[in-house]
Amino acid sequence: MDIVELWEKALKKTEIIRARMHPLLTFETIELPYIFLAESSLNIGDSVVRQGKVYIEKPSIVLPENLPHFEGFDFDEELHVSEDSVTNFLLVRGVKFPSYRYNNKTQSLEVYEGKLKGAIKHYQNKLQKAEEVHAGLIVGPEECWQFSVLIFICTMIAKSAGSDIKRLLDDFHKKRYLS
Repeated sequence: MDIVELWEKALKKTEIIRARMHPLLTFETIELPYIFLAESSLNIGDSVVRQGKVYIEKPSIVLPENLPHFEGFDFDEELHVSEDSVTNFLLVRGVKFPSYRYNNKTQSLEVYEGKLKGAIKHYQNKLQKAEEVHAGLIVGPEECWQFSVLIFICTMIAKSAGSDIKRLLDDFHKKRYLS
């Protein structure tokens, strides 16, 4: 499958089952944990479980607008496309990420012995029992997990935009009041 087909498949089949409850703090380094679930292509009837965290941080140098830097998404190894190609591909389609560094750290990759519906229910219950409000639960196609995780990140960034604007205004008013 080429990058266009993988992107379209991810758009059609990615579901965010459980979003992060707290808004992102885009003025600080963000740790965005996730659990990604997919039907296994190797063990039919089982599910793939990928747990990881994406660290979103401002780069140490100023980058041009809408020029994200992706690390740890294995675009070269698994999709056979460069990070620059993915960035350009997304920009051409109007998908804009803030110019931050997005560093994916996969913590575990395992198999859940059972169908995807069972895996979803299991991990929903696990997150609820642990009262985990920071992690997201994502379902998507195994072969384009990277795009499913990027869709999740985009959703969380868009969801947090209102609180970011409010924080900017509050900071502005505090500084104005103090000076």
